[in-house]
Amino acid sequence: MKKKSVELAGTPQAIIYCRVSSPRQKTEGHGLESQEHRCRQFADQNDLEVVAVFPDDISGGGDFMKRPGIVALLSYLDAQPGKRYVIIFDDLKRFARDTEFHWRLRREFRTRGAEVVCLNLKLEDSPEGKFVETMFAATGELERSQNQRQVIQKMTARLERGYAVFAPPIGYKYAADREHGKILVRVEPVASILVDALESFASGHLQTKGEVKHFLDARPAFSKDTRTGKIYYSRVERLLSNIVYAGYIEMPAWGVSPRKGHHEPLISLETFELIQKRLNGNPKAPVRKDINEDFPLRGFVLCDDCGRVMTACWSKGRSKHYPYYLCDTEGCENSRKSIPRDKIEGGFAEILQSLQPTRELFGMAKTMFIDAWEMRTAEANRDKGQVENQRRSVEKQIQTLLERIIETGSASVIKAYEDKIEKLERERLLLEEKVGRIVPPPRRLGEFIEPALALLANPWNIYDNGNLTFKRAVLRLVFAEPVRYSRKSGYRTANTTFPFKVLASIASAQKEMVRPRGVEPLFTE
Repeated sequence: MKKKSVELAGTPQAIIYCRVSSPRQKTEGHGLESQEHRCRQFADQNDLEVVAVFPDDISGGGDFMKRPGIVALLSYLDAQPGKRYVIIFDDLKRFARDTEFHWRLRREFRTRGAEVVCLNLKLEDSPEGKFVETMFAATGELERSQNQRQVIQKMTARLERGYAVFAPPIGYKYAADREHGKILVRVEPVASILVDALESFASGHLQTKGEVKHFLDARPAFSKDTRTGKIYYSRVERLLSNIVYAGYIEMPAWGVSPRKGHHEPLISLETFELIQKRLNGNPKAPVRKDINEDFPLRGFVLCDDCGRVMTACWSKGRSKHYPYYLCDTEGCENSRKSIPRDKIEGGFAEILQSLQPTRELFGMAKTMFIDAWEMRTAEANRDKGQVENQRRSVEKQIQTLLERIIETGSASVIKAYEDKIEKLERERLLLEEKVGRIVPPPRRLGEFIEPALALLANPWNIYDNGNLTFKRAVLRLVFAEPVRYSRKSGYRTANTTFPFKVLASIASAQKEMVRPRGVEPLFTE
């Protein structure tokens, strides 16, 4: 910012500039008030009228034009051309703790004809005075750099021990802990909403980042980025790629590789890796804007004539709007032929209601679940040993590569080894997590069996009373594939998932075993 020198006249007036390094110092340390007090005393002693005070409460590092107080001060001078001002500040460190920016700011004031007065150092335009001023400015820069280095070192050490040090991500807050000090803890209901979004994206229930955005937009409890209640896509990107949600800590820029954190994870590392694969595999997938409560079956019902997914819409009538499902496939016999929503969803309700088992069959299903759980637990114990062997194998590979790095002197070979080690470290973390959760604790039986049995007992009840997330969860858990609908004959036979197939086969076998009334056996003893 270059300004031409101006002709000054009249008695100079005083402008005070004071700064602290953070808002906390402003509210707790009263630094701004004490600085202003000293500057006003100086002005009174020198018969200077204070006409303005410009404070800042941000760090002195970086470009001074990013400080609101300095920008406002320079703008004030620009709006008063031809007037004489004395800029008073408490200490040279308040001016600029960077040698380059110090002299650039001095030039900005000089071109505007303003004199600069520092209470702790007499500023002179002589060569000796400029040398001393440069030394003080350089000392301030050195102190700032040293402080910055110490802060980074302390933060890095804490990161390496598995603790978060930056602003808490959405869904977490910092809380005091006797053992860990300051640690991340869940914030509800935001954390649970975020879990639904992350797991839904990993499973494919939410297909794109746009659908994740719409999912979060529709949750009033989730903080928004705009006054209209929307979330930026950039925030969705950060949410999907933050390994903190998997319970891990990393900071590649500071050389901190992923490591297990002490905070409670929202999702598993396996789920996080699935999310990264989906992000890298389909970054430009289209956004489905009509996924909402109005059409829960949108994307799940197929046109029986062409086999393509039906869409849905509201159609405007004379006095109101009407909801419809329809096939939008070009060339299909039924393309753009609307089917009332009540017909589509009413028929689907009949399918779900028909899946409700009898009380006797439900009791058998419960016994089967418990038996299956015990069998799976035994298998899990065997699998755990295999996974532990895999983990030891990966650790051995890492150790071998580290030894090779020590032996080689080629930078390119070292870089290749380091890249391989990084991949193996992530694989090791996945295996460690798998070892820890492959065998479910006994208490999980109740946690698992109750919702599973509730779904088996009455899938329609859960579907009908749940929100959109529950409805789509029921669709995934009950049906092995989307259902097909014919305009002429209605729904085709649905392909259900394995538990419902088992119940259906048992029910069918029971019917065959019951002897019809009035029919005598062919043979008698």
